[in-house]
Amino acid sequence: MNIPFSPPFIDQSVVDQVLDTLNNNWITTGPKVKALEQEVKVITGTDEVICVNSWTSGAILMLKWFGVKAGDEVIVPAYTYSATALAVLHCGAIPVMVDVLDDFSIDPEKVKAAITTKTKAIIAVDIAGWPCDYNALKQVISDPHIQKKFKCNSEKQSKLNRILLISDAAHSIGSIYLNKPAAQHCDVTIFSFHAVKNITTAEGGAVCLNLPVQFDHEAEYTYLKMYTLNGQNKDALSKSKGAGWRYDILFQGLKINMPDICAAVGLAQIRKYNSDLLPKRKAIAKKYFESFQEEEWFISPPLISTQRESCYHLFPLRVKGLSEEQRDQVIDDLAALGVATNVHFIPMPMLTLFKDMGYKIEDYPMAYQNYACEISLPIYPQLTQSEIDFIINSVVSCVQIQLDKNLKAIDTNVVELKQMAVAS
Repeated sequence: MNIPFSPPFIDQSVVDQVLDTLNNNWITTGPKVKALEQEVKVITGTDEVICVNSWTSGAILMLKWFGVKAGDEVIVPAYTYSATALAVLHCGAIPVMVDVLDDFSIDPEKVKAAITTKTKAIIAVDIAGWPCDYNALKQVISDPHIQKKFKCNSEKQSKLNRILLISDAAHSIGSIYLNKPAAQHCDVTIFSFHAVKNITTAEGGAVCLNLPVQFDHEAEYTYLKMYTLNGQNKDALSKSKGAGWRYDILFQGLKINMPDICAAVGLAQIRKYNSDLLPKRKAIAKKYFESFQEEEWFISPPLISTQRESCYHLFPLRVKGLSEEQRDQVIDDLAALGVATNVHFIPMPMLTLFKDMGYKIEDYPMAYQNYACEISLPIYPQLTQSEIDFIINSVVSCVQIQLDKNLKAIDTNVVELKQMAVAS
């Protein structure tokens, strides 16, 4: 077997959309991007959607939009990909890391304890597609004592008059919270359309706005679209139409727009996401769960509850009783059998950049505990039943080898202790 970890889903509909873009002779931001934004609006039920060239760009965009600057603080989980904190650093602000819960999501109580008068935003991360407890987070930021701490330093901050709640939904397009798309439960939700995501544009992302009524969503959309094009009041498509060449730069923006050639890939995928791609992911997750649940070492990932449902971006298997080193050996053994796996994620305090900034993994015990025994298994629509069965059998075999080593070590220790007792 040769089973890759997460190849992109490319079928004839994707090829057709890309060819259509090429044949139309317009490959940068244009009608395909607009169509993808509309499709994301439909699937999320949010008020406006702005496509960008990456999740990271989208996060920087929205933090800058809110006026986050040097000296400000943004609360993030310690257990996430580095981009969550890097976006904060790119704005000159300080990422304040807090620990997570057993289900990988940010701990609302730790968030509450970390809030200061410098806190401007919270970025909650939906690991593996599992939504955070957004009602609990909203209760935190709406607490009168917390609201009194909030200091407004920009026009947008004054309009919101509280901490901004952002969902890092890089993993979670299609996830459900309280019977609605999870994106409806935050002020801002940011998706990633990177090559390994449930929906991909090769590189890209989307910002979804779900702001309170005091915000004019249409006006914010117009402003943010300009922001993605250097603060320019006219995009390339508009400029290309004859006499419409003249433009102006209204403010210092960014250059982070998504091109049509990328949007075409995502456009084809999103139109069959709920009907085809997402159900196939769910079926694979169900098969994994049913196959592993009889194993004593199996720690089930959060998949579905009365309040939440994952979009099955990952199957983050955790193995009870494995050390970090043994987990790594299982991954190597699976690779030797032809099964590519991954780990999501190395907690940020373990990375050189953040260690050098003073963050210590010892301060985030649950983040380390989740990480040390986690193995992300392949889960994507193209997997065949024989491949799924091979993955399951391989995992059980490789894990058992490591657990057997633990038993042998225990037996050896018992014998040695008995010998010491007899000798004494």
